[in-house]
Amino acid sequence: QVQLVESGGGLVQAGGSLRLSCAASGIIVSISTMGWYRQAPGKLRELVAEITSGGSTKYADFVKGRFTISRHNAKNTVYLQMNSLSPEDTAVYYCKAPGRNGGITWGQGTLVTVSS
Repeated sequence: QVQLVESGGGLVQAGGSLRLSCAASGIIVSISTMGWYRQAPGKLRELVAEITSGGSTKYADFVKGRFTISRHNAKNTVYLQMNSLSPEDTAVYYCKAPGRNGGITWGQGTLVTVSS
């Protein structure tokens, strides 16, 4: 069973930074495609960033160079470094990984709140 645990969310002022962590079990992140998604109130869940087993990354347009996805293979953990945060970034952020049975596994989410 694949399990994902996000952490690192919280309250930050506009222009500040946060680093989110996704600790994985039942999966090896270094050989898996991992992603970060977010969902704001009244909106659909959307892609923020993705990293493949080869280290290639993909970002949503709204990131505008502010976010960086990375992984620490020895810790089996994926990170999302978020800089220059704005109130529009306020959302619950979710980690995504392949499931054991061909599906998708989501973490429980971590809330990021950016104040003006």
